[in-house]
Amino acid sequence: MNQIQKMAHAFSRREFVAVSGAALAAAPAFAQQAATVPSGPKVKLGVIGCGGRGRFMADLFVKHGGYEIVAAADYFQDRVDAFGDKFGVPAERRFTGLGGWRRVLDAKPDAVALMTAPFFRPEQAAAAVDAGIHVYLSKPVAVDVPGCRSIEASGKKATDKKLCYLVDFQTRAQPFYQEALKRVHEGAIGDFVFGEAYYHCGRLGIHQPNEGAEGRLRNWVFDQALSGDIITEQNVHALDVMSWVHQKPPLHAYGSGGRKVRVDVGDCWDYFTLHYQYPNSVGMTFSSRQFEGHGTQPEGIVCRMFGTKGVLETSYGGNVLIRGANFYRGGGTAQIYKEGAANNVTAFYDAIKKGDCSNATVAPSVQSTLITIMGRSAAYTGKLVTWEETVKDTTVLDGRLTGLKT
Repeated sequence: MNQIQKMAHAFSRREFVAVSGAALAAAPAFAQQAATVPSGPKVKLGVIGCGGRGRFMADLFVKHGGYEIVAAADYFQDRVDAFGDKFGVPAERRFTGLGGWRRVLDAKPDAVALMTAPFFRPEQAAAAVDAGIHVYLSKPVAVDVPGCRSIEASGKKATDKKLCYLVDFQTRAQPFYQEALKRVHEGAIGDFVFGEAYYHCGRLGIHQPNEGAEGRLRNWVFDQALSGDIITEQNVHALDVMSWVHQKPPLHAYGSGGRKVRVDVGDCWDYFTLHYQYPNSVGMTFSSRQFEGHGTQPEGIVCRMFGTKGVLETSYGGNVLIRGANFYRGGGTAQIYKEGAANNVTAFYDAIKKGDCSNATVAPSVQSTLITIMGRSAAYTGKLVTWEETVKDTTVLDGRLTGLKT
């Protein structure tokens, strides 16, 4: 996923909630890295996408001790040079332009970390698998249904070729989330009644310059086609937990949204309000906001599920617990942004070394991304959109890359 603002300035746009949640509860310190440097040859890693998220993740890969960054690509020279200087990537293995990522694959790393805009991820992941390279993929996995299907196909091909393919959702690598969801699926809250999910945050920072083709690419997070809009690029964190709770997809969705407050950059909407309908008359409300809330609380990334025996509460950066007949205290998750990502970096390394190519993160990540696209379509059109209609959608978003150097 993603974060919000300040932490969005201090780290990246995605790190806000983990800090705001620290005020809710003190989090126990889970081990984020192996105590010693892993033995054996290091995994040679190429990093594609050298912005804030790319640098953050590269730091975790290096600190893990089992990786060596051997090549990097970003459209922008200044970004790849700053990255290369920090992580010791030789100048001859720093690549730029829209096609620079292909040169990273040509350098034949063992694995690649894809930290580019979601629009580019399906093509890059498929090409990496075709080249016999393990894939570490940021989320969401795509911006449209054909892109999701491409990820699904390349994930399956990776398994067939004995390659590892991991999608980085921090919540699914966090112990309190894992235990709480396990208990829910075992019946801890009884039959589902209804629930809610939301992702409310302030504005994201704008990179300058923000005009022209390159300005649009620097600010891809504000571009519908490149990011998938806020419901796909950021809100996937909340909707992924909703999907994790239900396991099966919703029947349909309807709702609205718009662009009323943040109108000075890009074309993404700044709010969504939706209703997702699940079987057995179980409804889920969802809302997201990406503009100043003037101190309104609570904010953040939250999912709550009400059942006949209790309630599941999850807050990214806050508390995870189950209330009711089968109480589970859980705990605070203030360090989830870094902790979850570090856990995934370790899991990816372990999978490569053990030859575990089950790639279990692919299918749920595709489903969660499809759920965001389903809600986006419902809001854009103002119509009720079914799951069946969603999975059959062949619309490909136009990245409008004319004017950018290849």
